[in-house]
Amino acid sequence: MAKSNQTLTAKGKEDILKILKERFKKNRNRNKDLVWEEIQSKLEKNPNKLQALIQMEKTEGEPDLVKFDSKEKVYIFMDCSAESPKGRRSLCYDRKALNARKQHKPSNSAMDLANEMGIEILNENQYRELQETGEFDLKTSSWILTPDDVRSKGGAIFCDRRYGKVFTYHNGADSYYAARGFRAILKV
Repeated sequence: MAKSNQTLTAKGKEDILKILKERFKKNRNRNKDLVWEEIQSKLEKNPNKLQALIQMEKTEGEPDLVKFDSKEKVYIFMDCSAESPKGRRSLCYDRKALNARKQHKPSNSAMDLANEMGIEILNENQYRELQETGEFDLKTSSWILTPDDVRSKGGAIFCDRRYGKVFTYHNGADSYYAARGFRAILKV
């Protein structure tokens, strides 16, 4: 995973920690039994992760702590914006799909942008886990990590929530829509 080229400033660090702390307090249903001071301490020791969270916030992903993985001993942040992050929409799936487009190329691909930001696109299981903490993508959809056997045939998959259920669909990897972005995960 690539690291963001931007430098973490003291103000940027202070601002993102304040936002994350407020979101943590507001959404205790997502992070029961966790202590903010322990999370903040770990974040402060990982400036690259803080920078990635800043990028998630700047692209309107509204990152929030959704769980602690006791096996890996990591805190897991995911995009918790109601709809697919606005700053990450209108992207085809990956570089191969972007290069294959002859006309009307989007500005970037979801996989490339995630890599530039230092984050990972949710896989299908992670997307479904996120949906257990709330209702997301009621009007939008989000690219998810596509298995190699689907991608090798030119496809990519995405998910959304409609009619009270989470759906997984397929599309050509080179397609892009104003209402489709991607959601990310960051482990700290």
